[in-house]
Amino acid sequence: MRKKGCFCRQPFIIFVRYTTIKDQHQINEEIRDKEIRVISATGEQLGIMSAAAALQIAEEEDLDLVKISPNAVPPVCKIMNYGKFKFEQAKREKENRKNQKIVELKEIYLSMTIDVGDLNVKAKKTVEMLGEGNKVKVSIRMRGRQMAHAAMGVDVMKRFFDLLGGKAVMDKAPKTEGRNILMILAPAK
Repeated sequence: MRKKGCFCRQPFIIFVRYTTIKDQHQINEEIRDKEIRVISATGEQLGIMSAAAALQIAEEEDLDLVKISPNAVPPVCKIMNYGKFKFEQAKREKENRKNQKIVELKEIYLSMTIDVGDLNVKAKKTVEMLGEGNKVKVSIRMRGRQMAHAAMGVDVMKRFFDLLGGKAVMDKAPKTEGRNILMILAPAK
């Protein structure tokens, strides 16, 4: 029951946006181009034809028509078993991820007043990190009056680098950045 003077509701409209995912290929009926260049399952070029004719050839061979190069003029489509293609592509990507080495950036904290024994322990731990193939960020945080003597902190960093005995290479030399002195080390090859 409507009251007098009420406005009726606006109609509810749903907007749907269709987007194609980057690694998704258009297959079979999704290909709506007027002309396409077609490659057979064996790899030979069948020439330029309409999408309907290419789809008919693919259906005769019980295979799929897949657009592999959409930006070419005319777009390039290949007749293939799409399920097998996706499986092999996923297998290759998994193999590539397995062979990929992820380099982490570990961090070691020093102080400007660190003693020789502590410096040796930190150097030993740094050599272990470098041995695993990781980069190491060495940092000193200066407090209070230490800010006036930043050169002492840089000397501590150089002594620390000398303790590593050639097992590291300086990616970034010791540099004062505000309250911190930073140095980045990479494993020697």
